[in-house]
Amino acid sequence: MRQEFEFFGRYIPIRKVKHAFEYLLDFLIGLLSFISFGIFVYQLGYASSKGFSFNLLLLFNSSLILLGLGILIRLYLNQKLTKGVWIYLDLVIGLLFILSALINWEAFGNFTDEAQVLSEKFFLINILIIFIFIQTLGKLSLQVNKLKLSPSLVFILSFILLILIGSLLLSLPRATVHGITWIDALFTSTSAVCVTGLIVLDTSKDFTHFGQIILMTLFQIGGLGMMTLTTFFGFFFQGSLSIKNSLFLKDYISETNIGKISSTLIKIVLFTFLVEAIAAVLIFIFSDASLFKSFGDRVFFSAFHAISAFCNAGFSTLTGGLYEPGFRLLYSMHLVVAITIILGGIGFPVFINYYEYLTHLFKGVFRKIFYKENYRHSSQIANLNSRLVVYTTIILLLVGFGCYWLFEQENTLAGLSTYGKFVTAFFGSVTTRTAGFNTVDMSILSVPTILIFLILMWIGASPGSTGGGMKTSTFAIAVLNTWSMATGRKRLEVFSREISSETLNKSFAVISLSFLVIGLGVFFIMIFNPELEILDVAFEVFSAFSTVGLSLGITGFLTTSSKLTLIIIMFLGRVGTLTILMAVTRKIAEPHYKYPEGNVLIT
Repeated sequence: MRQEFEFFGRYIPIRKVKHAFEYLLDFLIGLLSFISFGIFVYQLGYASSKGFSFNLLLLFNSSLILLGLGILIRLYLNQKLTKGVWIYLDLVIGLLFILSALINWEAFGNFTDEAQVLSEKFFLINILIIFIFIQTLGKLSLQVNKLKLSPSLVFILSFILLILIGSLLLSLPRATVHGITWIDALFTSTSAVCVTGLIVLDTSKDFTHFGQIILMTLFQIGGLGMMTLTTFFGFFFQGSLSIKNSLFLKDYISETNIGKISSTLIKIVLFTFLVEAIAAVLIFIFSDASLFKSFGDRVFFSAFHAISAFCNAGFSTLTGGLYEPGFRLLYSMHLVVAITIILGGIGFPVFINYYEYLTHLFKGVFRKIFYKENYRHSSQIANLNSRLVVYTTIILLLVGFGCYWLFEQENTLAGLSTYGKFVTAFFGSVTTRTAGFNTVDMSILSVPTILIFLILMWIGASPGSTGGGMKTSTFAIAVLNTWSMATGRKRLEVFSREISSETLNKSFAVISLSFLVIGLGVFFIMIFNPELEILDVAFEVFSAFSTVGLSLGITGFLTTSSKLTLIIIMFLGRVGTLTILMAVTRKIAEPHYKYPEGNVLIT
């Protein structure tokens, strides 16, 4: 039998026809999932008129029917490739989409306000719409490498896209109580995506519950990284990553071993959700039930602050932050938030490194106990990056704690118990490292404390983490290199390893660019808001660049030009100025010649 299909006199292999049909079907399912999800979100965030809602519901139901049929047809064509639970799941989803649309179609004869919002009638359908949308988005992210763009440029564009989508969602009428201007929506979206925490509106009073969920989603995606999260879902639904996907993803998750890309990706996402879940439970336990209107409010508060803490976002549903009356004395809860911030800011490469060591240790001890095998020590407990990051983090925490304890005895620590002083000083040292929560009145901090905060904010979190800033490893390399040169050493050696010249050059470039951006930021804001104090402006710019979110109270008084300046600074601080330069500049080939060396007077 001839396996060809005749088309206007041309014979095309049936295999190619089937492949083209499957490709078209996947495209239509993806398009319909985006349409259904878009209408679902729009109905949640927009109070539309009756006539318009009728047309919207007609489009929504039609999309659901076509989406359900598409899923069932795809399942039939790929039934040999689809295995296990996915067969039944796709079958149930397809049938439910068709059934729910047909049931809701009956509302057309007697149109009521209840018919306009399917989200309030079929909660399960809403979940399935989100599920299909995430599935489509995940599979789509696996095709990004076909755009022939550099990973750095894709990383930058993903943040820009997420910021724009976030600003549109925050502009929906039901996202805010009294509406929001375009510049405030863009500022808030940038602050959330870049996990900064600077706000021009009160998150508690000016944003509705729907708006707060949007903010929580934005800083969750922004903390993990859009490409990391979407690729994880793509891998989850597809079951594997191609070599091209792995090569493209390795720069995002700081994994050099291609064979470990998939497992590292899973560990990062699971570690994130596990820490956030544990933190949410502990925050719920240590919070006071009398401070909330309902059990649901307490649960949402716990989840919101757990995610905000791990992502180093600094957003809070309290008007005064954690300094809000009733919450300012919940020191155990403050301690949980502080530890969550540290875990989010320590960096995923450090977590992966110590996870592998602990796994090796557990297996070795287990085999020694049950199989009487000699324990084999790991050749290297922690790599150079992990040790440098951990030591630097501990030193910075101790220095920040000591300085806060010393300079704030007569200010924010006055009248507190010993335990309260300890937690407040520790929290103050932690939160400046890109977190942005406040447990004290920032306006009464002493000048020495503010100056120490500036340094800690400038340093920021660790590489490969949810935080921003110059990074702990960059600061450590700069300090060690200065000491090495002062002692007359020609090479920088740390933990029996020699630091490469490329690392030294990158550290110098990052430090120089950070000073340039911060300096220009202070300069422009002082021009746009000349009435502000320079120390307040410097604090604001340092906070924006390092994605901290702490403020001395001037954010709400900034002009539109100053807000745009801070938006750019927040974006540069999160993405990285060096990353942007490497993405947009043209690579120059290394020349095959070398000029004679020359010396320039430095000191």
